Amino acid sequence: MSSPTATQTTKPKAEILTPELLAQLERLELVTRKIFRGRMKGERRSKRKGQSVEFADFRNYVAGDDLRLLDWNLYARLDKLIVKLFMEEEDLHFYTLIDASMSMDFGTPTKLEYAKQLAAALGFIGLVRADRVRIETVGQSAAQRGPVLRGRSSVWRMLQQLDAIKAGEQTSLAAGVKNFCIRNPGKGIVLLISDLMDKQGYETALRYFVSHEMDCYVIHLLSQEELQPEVKGDLKLVDCEDADEAEITVSAPLLARYQQTLTAFTRGAQEFCTRRGIHYMLANNQLPVADLVGQHLRRRGLVR
Repeated sequence: MSSPTATQTTKPKAEILTPELLAQLERLELVTRKIFRGRMKGERRSKRKGQSVEFADFRNYVAGDDLRLLDWNLYARLDKLIVKLFMEEEDLHFYTLIDASMSMDFGTPTKLEYAKQLAAALGFIGLVRADRVRIETVGQSAAQRGPVLRGRSSVWRMLQQLDAIKAGEQTSLAAGVKNFCIRNPGKGIVLLISDLMDKQGYETALRYFVSHEMDCYVIHLLSQEELQPEVKGDLKLVDCEDADEAEITVSAPLLARYQQTLTAFTRGAQEFCTRRGIHYMLANNQLPVADLVGQHLRRRGLVR
């Protein structure tokens, strides 16, 4: 018999996808501007010829073709064996890579909780549209692969997986993305949700995405406390990831320099992504996920 504590740890939080959010997500679908060959039959049109009901073209019959595809009306008129071709419908592979480092465990809600809700929302859209959905964290090793989820019946399993993600991974962003690319060699859309706070920088990590030739999106997630800090007086700041300490006296000039540094940081990340064809968006943890998905990501072409 399971103890109440054990039951609570395996049950995902129901509020991660509210009924109101689900009603909005039902009408959306994931979109990519790149053309990939899916692995399984899905709901989106492919450039390949297949077995959907949508007509594509004719061609002459060759030995081995399915006789059920012959156009007998054309045979009666032209005395030639002609095969009708139809558009293939394929699935899309949608990856979400979540930064679960200690710096993401900050804010109200924490950036990690916000990232999990965003991953759940986009994953739900993919699952109900028969896409292949895979959610992983930066700290997973190269030997670990997240499960491939497909179909509406996998929603609960996805929520359980997200609920099990905890902050505290200590892998660098570059090593994490490199391992992700090694264990996921396929094509598709990849969404990185991270605060990009890595003392080794984010540039190397994002270059791995570019070399992977995926349709890449970066959600640069920061908390309201980081964007508009309300602090004053003498403080000792402790880095939550490596315990580095710094003593400061907060003043108006210091806050002004902080804002300049923050602006340079976010602008630099945006320019770095834009130059390499990566879709970038700065997000605030106070922005409702419904608005982020339904408005902002819709304008950037990830959903429609």
